[in-house]
Amino acid sequence: MSATKIKIIANPHYKKSGTKSYVHLMRKYRFNPTQPGPYFLGNAMQQTGRQYTDKAVGGRVHMRQVLKKKSVDTDQVGEVGAEDVQNDSMYLAQVGIGSPAQNLNLDFDTGSADLWVWSTKLPSATLSQYTDHTVFDSSKSSTFKTQEGSTWKISYGDGSSASGTVGTDDVNIGGVVVKNQAIELADTLSAQFASGAGDGLLGLAFSNINTVQPKSVATPVDNMITQADIPSSAELFTAKLGSWRDADEPDKGESFYTFGYIDQATVTAAGADITYTPVDKSQGFWLFDSTSATVNGKTITRSGNTAIADTGTTLALVDDATCKAIYDAIEGAKYDSESQGYIYPSDTTADNLPVVSFAVGDKQFAVQKEDLGFVEAKSGWIYGGIQSRGSMDMDILGDTFLKGIYAVFDVGNTRFGAVQRKELNQNLATPPSS
Repeated sequence: MSATKIKIIANPHYKKSGTKSYVHLMRKYRFNPTQPGPYFLGNAMQQTGRQYTDKAVGGRVHMRQVLKKKSVDTDQVGEVGAEDVQNDSMYLAQVGIGSPAQNLNLDFDTGSADLWVWSTKLPSATLSQYTDHTVFDSSKSSTFKTQEGSTWKISYGDGSSASGTVGTDDVNIGGVVVKNQAIELADTLSAQFASGAGDGLLGLAFSNINTVQPKSVATPVDNMITQADIPSSAELFTAKLGSWRDADEPDKGESFYTFGYIDQATVTAAGADITYTPVDKSQGFWLFDSTSATVNGKTITRSGNTAIADTGTTLALVDDATCKAIYDAIEGAKYDSESQGYIYPSDTTADNLPVVSFAVGDKQFAVQKEDLGFVEAKSGWIYGGIQSRGSMDMDILGDTFLKGIYAVFDVGNTRFGAVQRKELNQNLATPPSS
């Protein structure tokens, strides 16, 4: 039995794009935007049976929603390509898989529940085209075992997908070795997946949304608990995500995850106790009540509202009324359909940005002012870190929100905890353009 801390690093290949990050969220959560812009969900016909013959198909035709893009210049509607979508792996962590361990940089994602990796089973054309990945070779691991008959597939609304076979192996996460962990080996990656950064993904959501068929598999955290790799008194993990200034201001401390314990130094620095609220895991997500928000101290009541804590998402998405209230408090801010998001003037000072907070249970937690601005949208304008959740009925609180707190994902007690990171300066300037 042990506990561990694993450092995370800024993805060296990550380049911020507000619109592309928003499109990534549309793919991941399949919501329809309620504000104008080039990207939207449209209907596509899908046919099953004997297609492409002159005989009766003997199958079914049904409609499904897919992500589409409308040209600003011509109004023509087309497919969403890999260049349109941001890979949202802002942070990566090194994980050892196999014996001897092969070290891969993975995206730790509390919004999904698969552990999938680039593998030597991918087509040679894919491997030769995308050479900046570490590729797992199961044949070089003495502890790898094929899980016969099991497959996995992650697919998004734009038709992009990743899929493959399944095996088990030892997984070393910061020194904790999880035995017989299911590893999903990619043998196909669509262009949208292949063009992304990192060597795969480690899901930290609940296993009921794991995609392995015919039977879903346990996540690494599930197995840490089952195998008593972490103490029974601390069946949890935590996340401290860094600021864009952290590289230049080391005094802010490292970015990390812990498994099996809460980093008390971080809690002490916050000068407050951790606030917990129950989690509804029925949908597989870290979903909790968030029934109010504030803008410059004015409370916005949102009866029945819920939110997801998602480390695999860069932005925060909230309802349109709350979104509008936030940007109404910034002089010159506006909704820009070309960027498909709210933007505000680049010369806005920190003093002129509002204090925005969202409830975790019964307590408010503020967004850092530096994270109210995500990245330059166009010359003279900043793309906001908080945007519309469209047709969804729940908020997605990604890194824009999570960077302002120390987050506790308490699996054993099915609850989410937060403490405001007081060491962070609420008066920092807006972020740079890259």
